[in-house]
Amino acid sequence: MGDVTGLSNAEADELCKKPDASTKDFLFQQTMYRIKDPRRSLPFYTGVLGMTLLVKLDFPEAKFSLYFLGYENAADVPKDPKERRSWAMSRKATIELTHNWGTESDPDQSYHTGNSDPRGFGHIGLMVPDVNGACQRFQDQGVEFIKKPEEGRMKGLAFIKDPDGYWIEIFNAHSV
Repeated sequence: MGDVTGLSNAEADELCKKPDASTKDFLFQQTMYRIKDPRRSLPFYTGVLGMTLLVKLDFPEAKFSLYFLGYENAADVPKDPKERRSWAMSRKATIELTHNWGTESDPDQSYHTGNSDPRGFGHIGLMVPDVNGACQRFQDQGVEFIKKPEEGRMKGLAFIKDPDGYWIEIFNAHSV
């Protein structure tokens, strides 16, 4: 196969097209994970990672619920349900946890995280002000690590797992 390399910066720049004016108000709003048990996932994303539940949407006819979480001030969350839903859908970079009812009681239920064969989706990333401090807090709370900041070739960043095994990169913008 010969020597394999990635794209040069020039080639990457050349391949990227100027955004069309019609896309100027597009917003990356969510990444969706399927979760087995919201009783495990919600405390993790709120208590361990510090996110806020922005809105919960139930779909009884299809037997599933959606939980949208993000880094927003809880005091800013609208009280009116319709306003809250619209507001939550306008936030940047939220996580959508999808719970299909009944999966929490199925011992054989699990979701593919993309980090084993066949590989696909990899991880989400959280920027924190102090990687070591955040990781010490995660360790104190019993969070499972894939990689600690001092391990591996890429020092100063970590990977942890959520309750369903999805990977979360922990990094600081100034040390990447």
